[in-house]
Amino acid sequence: MKNLSPEQSAKREKTLLASVLLSMWAPLTTGIAVILSQSTTQLADFIRRSVELVALFVSWWVFRHLGQNSALDAEKKARMEKTAGLCVAAALCCSGAVMMALALSRLSTFEPGGFVYPGLAIAVLGLIKNTWFWRRYTRLNREQYCTIIEAQRYLYRAKALVDLCVIGALSAVAFMPTHPATRYIDLLGSVILALYLIWSGLRSGQATLLQAQPGLSAMEEK
Repeated sequence: MKNLSPEQSAKREKTLLASVLLSMWAPLTTGIAVILSQSTTQLADFIRRSVELVALFVSWWVFRHLGQNSALDAEKKARMEKTAGLCVAAALCCSGAVMMALALSRLSTFEPGGFVYPGLAIAVLGLIKNTWFWRRYTRLNREQYCTIIEAQRYLYRAKALVDLCVIGALSAVAFMPTHPATRYIDLLGSVILALYLIWSGLRSGQATLLQAQPGLSAMEEK
């Protein structure tokens, strides 16, 4: 973050704030959708969005704090950037672990059905939003590397791909509720989400830790 100009810093802070504000409604709307449905994937998606919102807020706060306190020594700045990056990685891994546990716990009792259309609509809108932020953070990071922005790129790439999986699982529940395969599609959706989120979290955490090592070029991680 030390190489960012005031204009670049302001642009990134606004993007981070927009991420937080737009994500604040996701747990609420998804929670309502969960009440209306009995989808394992939908419930897991609600947990994921809630945990990720915390990580987004921490990243925005750290970036803003660093921008307003330029007198901080380099070691403390690096430590705070590392904390924000690891928070995102932990959120991804935590979401994945919760999803996996939920899917396994409901394996023998799950019954596809319920009113999943609100959740399906939310997932489609989420895919559009998350894809836009993924591309946005990718462009910002190519312009000037920043550890916090790199973590957001990992996060939104995972969020966009997860939304694709959620759409597929919920579509099966919505349009083929009585088909024998629907049960396994919905549960398999949760397992795929879990594995991908854990993988993304580990990758993001690894990138953050490597960037914290002295002498490592940021471009080597890209």
